[in-house]
Amino acid sequence: MKRSIQRPTPGSLTFFSSSMGSPKKKLQGLVAATITPMTEHGEINFSVIGQYVDYLVEEQGVKNIFVNGTTGEGLSLSVSERRQVAEAWVAKGRNKLDQVVIHVGALSLKDSQELAQHAAEIGADGIAVIAPFFLKPWNKDALINFLKEVAAAAPTLPFYYYHIPALTGVKIRAEELLDGIQDKIPTFQGLKFSDTDLLDFGQCVDQNRQQQFAFLFGVDEQLLSALVMGATGAVVPITTWEKRQTRCWRLSNERTSLQP
Repeated sequence: MKRSIQRPTPGSLTFFSSSMGSPKKKLQGLVAATITPMTEHGEINFSVIGQYVDYLVEEQGVKNIFVNGTTGEGLSLSVSERRQVAEAWVAKGRNKLDQVVIHVGALSLKDSQELAQHAAEIGADGIAVIAPFFLKPWNKDALINFLKEVAAAAPTLPFYYYHIPALTGVKIRAEELLDGIQDKIPTFQGLKFSDTDLLDFGQCVDQNRQQQFAFLFGVDEQLLSALVMGATGAVVPITTWEKRQTRCWRLSNERTSLQP
């Protein structure tokens, strides 16, 4: 049975060439890793994305989102579907969300470049990329070359590396990758670190303090430990959090930021 896609109706979405506010400050704090809403028939349910935005902003006080990542099952969607989902989030978040970061990683370099260019065209605020995981990069230089090609397709957007070795099988340490990365990728702004190796994460923070990178942590169970080590934010599936947990994290963040 052919799978059909429930597409946005013509004229329902409006896009702008500029970003959603062209990040005035570093991406930090809580960032919602959004799910991709589906109907019971496996079609993308675009009709609820506006409600989803309102829930994040009004109920959780979260105004930064990470679209088409692991939680959003982006790699299980077609390129066309990923484009449509990104379009819907950017459009529905206009004047409500601060930053919309689109994950554009793919096994195909051309697909990833297409998604990166599309993110820039629709007014996203940043892009993120995981390492390709079929034919894996064998060292730091090979991985950076791949990331550089993707970043170049959207030269006006902040670029984030999505480090998730449990999914990709790419064991190149994030600390090693970050060494001199802005010389190769001038738009590099930070790291989404979704790994349990806190030593690696701590070294990322300690050795790159002057660069003012965004260090976003993505393993819920170790989040408070990462915060103590210098995480500047977290990418989490907010739909699984109760409001009191969100407030607890913010309070811990505020206290940590006051420490010398």
